[in-house]
Amino acid sequence: MDQVLHHVAQTVEKQLDSEIERLDALDSGDLEAIRQQRINEMKQRAKKKQEWIANGHGEYTEIDGEKEFFGVCNKSTNVVCHFYRNDTPRCRIVDMHLKTLAKKHVETRFVKLDAERAPFLTGRLKIRVIPTIALVKDNKTKDFIVGFTDLGNRDDFTTEMLEWRIAKSDVIEYSGDLLTPPDQNKKKIQVHSKKTIRGRQDDTDSDLELSD
Repeated sequence: MDQVLHHVAQTVEKQLDSEIERLDALDSGDLEAIRQQRINEMKQRAKKKQEWIANGHGEYTEIDGEKEFFGVCNKSTNVVCHFYRNDTPRCRIVDMHLKTLAKKHVETRFVKLDAERAPFLTGRLKIRVIPTIALVKDNKTKDFIVGFTDLGNRDDFTTEMLEWRIAKSDVIEYSGDLLTPPDQNKKKIQVHSKKTIRGRQDDTDSDLELSD
């Protein structure tokens, strides 16, 4: 194990040295070009963010019916749509989490739609369970989150858990580990902590076209 760690440390050190040498070799013209490129990227991102906000991004809103649903999907590349019913308590849990995620992920449009007001759409998308979250990208439904099964099958799942599940369908920008759910990461940390304490004592884890 010590040899492996030493080898990894050497590899990382070589990569850092190589990057430092590359930066040292840049002249003022190169640095200015990199700086200008970064400024242009920031400007483009800011412009895109303004367009998103103008299209309703950044807020979790209710849409009126099927026609508005198709309009939303036509205007936004990424859409998260919660199909709900007023008499379903679990829908209020979903509302709470999506409201938070809408503010965090401005790149995606977050909406809710009363399933009873969209019988044609719910039938077409074969929605049988409420709540169901439809994940739409480029005007196609990529995936569905049906009930809470994918969220640990519990009502007290975290916002991070729902964020991770949505990210697996590539409809939000996500920098975390897509292979391991956040709740499993927390369990690993807790187990590691217990082992450390115990050790001290012993030392005596249907694409559907949308169009109206």
